[in-house]
Amino acid sequence: MRIDILTLFPDAVDAMMHASILGRAQERGCITIRTHQIRSFTTNKQMQVDDYPYGGGRGAVMQADPLYRCWAHVCEEAGSRGHTIYLSPCGRTFTQSVARKLKETYDHLILVCGHYEGIDQRFIDECVDEEISMGDFVVTGGEIPAMALADAVCRMVPGVLPDEECFTEESHWNGLLEYPQYSRPDEWHGRRVPDVLLSGHHGNVEKWRRKQSYIRTMLRRPDLWAQFDESVCKTKGERRLLAEAKAEAEALRAGAEPSPADDQ
Repeated sequence: MRIDILTLFPDAVDAMMHASILGRAQERGCITIRTHQIRSFTTNKQMQVDDYPYGGGRGAVMQADPLYRCWAHVCEEAGSRGHTIYLSPCGRTFTQSVARKLKETYDHLILVCGHYEGIDQRFIDECVDEEISMGDFVVTGGEIPAMALADAVCRMVPGVLPDEECFTEESHWNGLLEYPQYSRPDEWHGRRVPDVLLSGHHGNVEKWRRKQSYIRTMLRRPDLWAQFDESVCKTKGERRLLAEAKAEAEALRAGAEPSPADDQ
């Protein structure tokens, strides 16, 4: 997987993208993440990348030509036209399923980071394949969204994480939120780790985690739970676990104590 990021702040992006897990993955050759300074592709001494918007209004708009020159350089360097994404609040909302689709469909992404009041629509029309938003909010530039997208996609590339379970067991992979996690010591500030996690019984641990995932999703993200396909619970034991989770979630909603301990 190769990702090229067109930005006015390459040093800030590099500092994050070349650290920790992604940094080590690049050293091993699993992924390649490169930044490109848009100002380097201007044609005037001032290295100007923006100008006043036609029609008036506050702020400035990033010009099409420096963006195009930077984008064309990346495509020429890569030897092909990468799937180009403009990080924009006007795009479709980024989700785990979108990240999976990008990873499965493309081996080269070009991410365009806007600034100011946005970028010239003509560049979008000519070069951008899709616009993606991080959510219903606005930030000062596209760098943080670009890094979030790159991280979400790259962590699923084989070799980046030690095992597939590192991401398939996490929130949103299967439409559910992840179960609670605990570490040592087994008691902290009077709060104990659930006994089932100390039991060494892997089957009971798996049941507890699945139930907690159901309950957490029901309570915190009813919108996600509404989309959950309960038919995936095929065995009698799986259906019983789901029923128990529903009962406990309902008890919690009502402010009552959940029935028998979760660790059974």
